[in-house]
Amino acid sequence: MREALTEARAALATSDVPIGAVVVDPDGTVVGTGRNRREADHDPTAHAEVVALRQAAADRGEWRLAGCTLVVTLEPCTMCAGALVLARVDRVVFGAYDDKAGAVGSLWDVVRDRRLNHRPEVIGGVLAEESRTLLDGFFRTHRP
Repeated sequence: MREALTEARAALATSDVPIGAVVVDPDGTVVGTGRNRREADHDPTAHAEVVALRQAAADRGEWRLAGCTLVVTLEPCTMCAGALVLARVDRVVFGAYDDKAGAVGSLWDVVRDRRLNHRPEVIGGVLAEESRTLLDGFFRTHRP
């Protein structure tokens, strides 16, 4: 989670919301990193999780990320939760809960929907206060 927080802080340089993610393989090696890049890339899909999943898939040479864990500073949204399921990630670990858009237990629970063919393990609240503090600081300066 500390590496994901480092990625989140790096997003501030491009005025992106400070959310960071890393993908760790079964051996504990980081195979993908990502930070929000929606503003930097003018891309609505450039969420930290998607960026990290793309890098991990390229690193591993396959789209199936079985055995991998995605660690992200904020609970994934519906798009990212769907991407986690489709990538066959075994586990998602997140920091702060997102009551407004969280899709891994808060508002929705996409990843544990029994109708889907893959359901990763979920661990929430890891270094949540640090993640929340970073986000709150960003929004204090970007919203009235």
